[in-house]
Amino acid sequence: MIEAGQPLTLGFSPCPNDTFIFDALVHHRIDMEGLSFDVRLADVEELNRLAFQQQLDVTKLSYHAFGHLTAHYKLLNAGSALGRGVGPLLVETKKENSGGVIDSYTKIAIPGQYTTANYLLGLAYPTATKKSEVLFSDIEDAVIAGDYDAGVLIHENRFTYAERGLEKIADLGEYWESTTGYPIPLGGIVVRRSFSPELQGKIDRVLARSVRYAFEHPQASKEYVAAHAQSMDPAVREKHIGLYVNDFTRNLGPEGQAAVRHFIADGRGKGIIPAGADDYIV
Repeated sequence: MIEAGQPLTLGFSPCPNDTFIFDALVHHRIDMEGLSFDVRLADVEELNRLAFQQQLDVTKLSYHAFGHLTAHYKLLNAGSALGRGVGPLLVETKKENSGGVIDSYTKIAIPGQYTTANYLLGLAYPTATKKSEVLFSDIEDAVIAGDYDAGVLIHENRFTYAERGLEKIADLGEYWESTTGYPIPLGGIVVRRSFSPELQGKIDRVLARSVRYAFEHPQASKEYVAAHAQSMDPAVREKHIGLYVNDFTRNLGPEGQAAVRHFIADGRGKGIIPAGADDYIV
C-alpha cells in the first residue's frame, strides 16, 4: 500500500523518446498533483524483467511483456511508443547478403526475449529460432563483427545502421502494418493494478501533462535527453524523438487502444501471449 507522500518507483529507458516525455515530470516542471517518483533508468528488456518481478510501481515496458503481465499492471493512455513506420529493423552486413532468406540456421541478435521486436521477428520469420539476446546498443557491432548473421535494431540504431555498412533485410513494423492494418504498439507505460483507480488516473494525468509540456517546450528537455542518449549526434536524437513521440504518445485514443487490443488478442490466439485480464487499460 502506498502511503501519502511516499515516492512511487518509476522506470523508463535512457532513450531520447522516454527522457523527452519524462523530463517535465522528473524535474517538476508541471503540476504533480502531490506525486513524487523514485526514478530508475534502464534498458527496455531490463525494465521488462523488473516488471515480471513486480519491482516497479510505474514503468515503461514492451507491449510483448505487457501481454504477459495484465494480471499485475494496467496500461496508461499517455506515454506510449506506438505508430506507423516505427518498427524494428532486421539487418545484415553487405558481405552476408542473404538475399532475404532467414531460416532456422540464421544466427540473429535480438534486443530481448520479451521485446516487441522479438515478437514481430517471430511473426515474420517463424522458422528463425537461433536467436541470442544482446543489449540493443551492442547489436550493430555484433553483426558487423560477424558474431551473428543478422540483428534486430531498435531505438537510435534505426538511424545509424546504413552508414556503418549494414543493409535492411526487412522492416518488421511494415510486416505488422501490412498484415493487420494497425499501427504497431512498441512500448507503453503501465501502473500497478493494485493501485486505486483514483491513483491510477492521477498518474495518467501527470504523465499526460509531462508529454504535453515536452511538445510545447521541446528545448526544455535537451540537456536531460543528451545526458542519457546512446548517440552523441543531436540530429540522431531529434530524429529519434520525431519518430517515436507522436499523437499516440499524448493519448492512445480509440485507434491506439484498438491496436493494443488486437496485438494482445492476436498473441493470445497464437499461444504466444498467455490468457490474462481483459480490463487492462486505465
